[in-house]
Amino acid sequence: MDPSMKQLQQALVEIETEAEHLLLARNQMVENDRLRNGNREALTALRKRARTTKSSVPSPFEAIMKEIEETKSKELVKEICPTCGNHDTKEHTWMMFPGSDIFVRMPFHAVHTVLEKDQERLDYDTKKLQSYVKEKTFIISEKGALADRFSPGILSSLVTLTDKSR
Repeated sequence: MDPSMKQLQQALVEIETEAEHLLLARNQMVENDRLRNGNREALTALRKRARTTKSSVPSPFEAIMKEIEETKSKELVKEICPTCGNHDTKEHTWMMFPGSDIFVRMPFHAVHTVLEKDQERLDYDTKKLQSYVKEKTFIISEKGALADRFSPGILSSLVTLTDKSR
């Protein structure tokens, strides 16, 4: 085979491999967004149940100052959960563990803490995937010298090729 054809074939294989990695990362981003939306909905339901919103729960500073004004004998620091508020944190609620079909009855505070930690992890993973997608997109665009040799129609047909078993 001609050396220039081997180089062309190798360049196409590299671009196709990078494009496959890019598509996998985008699919993972879609899955992460689906999970993040589910967590967000669950946290909203828990806040409604506790009758709190992020802005309705007083800050710890406000609570401390209010208690100091009322009486001097109470403890100075009382931690207020932004989700629970004054809700009974020992009250149990049902939760389905992520990625399984197991329902567990857990304390209210533990459930929303697990969901908030999971939400933070998903946010971090999504940002990581976004930077990965940017990197792969840049790599593919850097190898865009093939566009000078082929028409855009041929390149788009190469991208949309699928393997079908017969």
